[in-house]
Amino acid sequence: MALVASICFSTHLNRVAAFSPSSRVIFQRALRSALYSTTEKVSQFPLAGKSVDDAPPRLRFAPSPTGSLHVGGARTALYNWLLAKKGQYEKPGTEAGFVVRVEDTDLARSTKESEQSVLEDLQWLGLIWDEGPDNAEAKYGPYRQSERGEIYMELAKKLVEEGKAYPCFCTTEELEEMKAEQEAQGIPPRYDGKWRDADPELVKQKIADGVPYTYRFKVPAGSRVVINDAVRGTVSWDAEATVGDFILLRSNGVPVYNFCVAVDDAMMGISTVIRAEEHLTNTLRQGLILDALGAPRPQYAHCSLILGEDKQKLSKRHGATSCNQFRLDGFLPDAMVNYLALLGWNDGTDNEIFTRDELIDSFDLNRVVKSPSVFDMDKLKWVNSQHIKMMAIEELTDLVKEQMEAEKLFADGISSDDSAVNAIVFAATSLAKQMMETTKDAATNAQTVLSYALPKTFDEIEDQGEKDMIQVGNFYLLATKIIEQFENNEFPMPDPENPLAAFKDQAGKGISEDNEAGAGAYSYTAAYKAHMKALAKEFGIKGKNLFHPIRVALTGEMSGQDVTKQLSLLSMATSDTSVIDKESVGVVSFEERMVALKAFLETIPEEFRAPAKKGEKKAKTNTGSKTDETSAAATGGTGAATAGVADPKDSYEGPPITALDIRVGKILKVWEHENADKLYCEEIDVGEDEPRQVASGLRPFLKPEDMEGRLVLVLCNLKARKLVGFPSHGMVLCASNEDHTDVRLVNPPIDAKIGERITIPDFNFEGEEGKPFAENKVGKKKIFEGIAPHLKTSKYGVPEFLGRPFVTSAGVCTSAITDGTVG
Repeated sequence: MALVASICFSTHLNRVAAFSPSSRVIFQRALRSALYSTTEKVSQFPLAGKSVDDAPPRLRFAPSPTGSLHVGGARTALYNWLLAKKGQYEKPGTEAGFVVRVEDTDLARSTKESEQSVLEDLQWLGLIWDEGPDNAEAKYGPYRQSERGEIYMELAKKLVEEGKAYPCFCTTEELEEMKAEQEAQGIPPRYDGKWRDADPELVKQKIADGVPYTYRFKVPAGSRVVINDAVRGTVSWDAEATVGDFILLRSNGVPVYNFCVAVDDAMMGISTVIRAEEHLTNTLRQGLILDALGAPRPQYAHCSLILGEDKQKLSKRHGATSCNQFRLDGFLPDAMVNYLALLGWNDGTDNEIFTRDELIDSFDLNRVVKSPSVFDMDKLKWVNSQHIKMMAIEELTDLVKEQMEAEKLFADGISSDDSAVNAIVFAATSLAKQMMETTKDAATNAQTVLSYALPKTFDEIEDQGEKDMIQVGNFYLLATKIIEQFENNEFPMPDPENPLAAFKDQAGKGISEDNEAGAGAYSYTAAYKAHMKALAKEFGIKGKNLFHPIRVALTGEMSGQDVTKQLSLLSMATSDTSVIDKESVGVVSFEERMVALKAFLETIPEEFRAPAKKGEKKAKTNTGSKTDETSAAATGGTGAATAGVADPKDSYEGPPITALDIRVGKILKVWEHENADKLYCEEIDVGEDEPRQVASGLRPFLKPEDMEGRLVLVLCNLKARKLVGFPSHGMVLCASNEDHTDVRLVNPPIDAKIGERITIPDFNFEGEEGKPFAENKVGKKKIFEGIAPHLKTSKYGVPEFLGRPFVTSAGVCTSAITDGTVG
């Protein structure tokens, strides 16, 4: 058999002349080396004679460089990386590590550009390898299969010499005929072993005659392959009946995929193979090859597929799936790693936000699930937003700058290192941080803020809420006053000498909360608020009747971030030293806004240019009885269901209020968060066996002694998550004024029962229909976000949903904030 093997390999060497130039060089070198070497030169298998369960974890990610790195491949790489890193921490000083091996034997489709793209995506994700194609001289290199031809040929020769593989001279036509006959007989198609035990003399003659042949693996008679898959459990195959004798080397001398993979795993000492379930059937052939080589099999873990929301395999038609596209769309690598880990794994708790170190510490193959995972873009955005919230503004600015450059916000010829660029990027990041789901949101938000969405005429207004606000009559009066003050230089404006004042605190750190004012000798925020108070006093208007008209007049929007910060960004974008491409971005300066506002005011009908007189308003809107009015006032409600007044419940299309589990709780303990200067950590009794720990942003507004012992309302069916490292499970509901400068606790009645669920009149909180949603559904479907805009406080300070009060067994809840919001 050794003589036959030598003849076979010599013939393959001659046949290489028909290869493409690139493959010819590779395999000529490999075949010559194999022909003139001995089996003693075959490298030892590092795990030979050892238990892979006890070996230092060595894992590999083996991409084919034929395209981009997509979600599925990125998850596979991540799981391998996590287990390798965990092994390095637990077994320091060993060969535990993460290996990247490029499987580029498909020479027709593999490209260096694709390989580079995949490696760059891995680096962006932070999945840095210990061994890989960039250190080919490492102990177990090279790490490209196209550079390992000598190894494959040497081991193929060894199998032929040992009688575990043989040459097959079947033509394509013969194989097709064989397949057709088997299918006609109802037999699963497989090679029938025609050349398995052929006469050695006949084989020599065929080779001498130059007849093309392949090498086939000789599947042992009656053999079975059994693996204990870490995800799927015990899996077994009847090898002889399933595959028959399969090809190791093609007729052109190129080794097949499964042979290369088995050899590489053995030669590189891979202890565990984590890959997608579509590779499960490859395990049969690879296991047979490893057994024949005398190499131990690694532990296998085959992860289920990732599906789109239509439950079909995730693909380009589901939107972005490549890592590079997620990077371009403004996702953070830490958030991608966090979310990818959750696509088929959990740590056994409700926690969904993890740092890298927490993932390494928690990851366990035993908690990888069999069922397919569904890729949820909304969930990814939520995870990304949580990671953004954990970062300082200074940490985000470079990422936001990339997005602003991609959106072409900067004028041509402007250097990205320009101090004015850095300043406006800082401002845009500070302004958007609290609402950002991706870093791209800061760029698109800046474009929105710098434009002016006020329609040209009253009749062109599409937003009914905005039209209703203008019809009240306050808008015309306030807008006219603002124009007059601007023309007389009496309206407060940002300090042109210190444009970042609104975005930095006294320590020079970025401000992201709307209720924080910047530091400086001249505080634009303070001057603006003082001016608003003066307007409120002059016109006798307060709350939303003051702030909504002014916001629309200045920004063109009914809602948005802090007005002073928006106008500060606008000031920077319209200054003489601006780096913004004003024309392409559509910047509308403050002066241009006042001109447009003045023209818009001319189109408002006369009847909406002043508030209706008190008597007229009653005659127009109140047709109910005096008893109805008294009843509404007694509960603090708005009388939404009173006859003659439209009931907001009739037009409400959001999530059911019964989806929320809002309970009465008692604050037992309050302490300051060590790493977040705006957070309190609270221990709250909500009627469960153990108190809950909840983090809240109440530190700027309340003292601990004002909170401890207080009854509060707690939204209990939010999933537990870490806020700057603190495990928070729930949210304390508070009321705040329009500009969020005054925030107070919502107060249940003093006799309310701890743990009882609040109810809302006219909604059924009983039975299955009234049960609160599960925590994961509340988060995934953004239930609270859909309900929150409808949670208000009445003119009496009563928290309401659609004009109906929050009620406990002891009565109606209250707050110190009138005409405010609840959240």
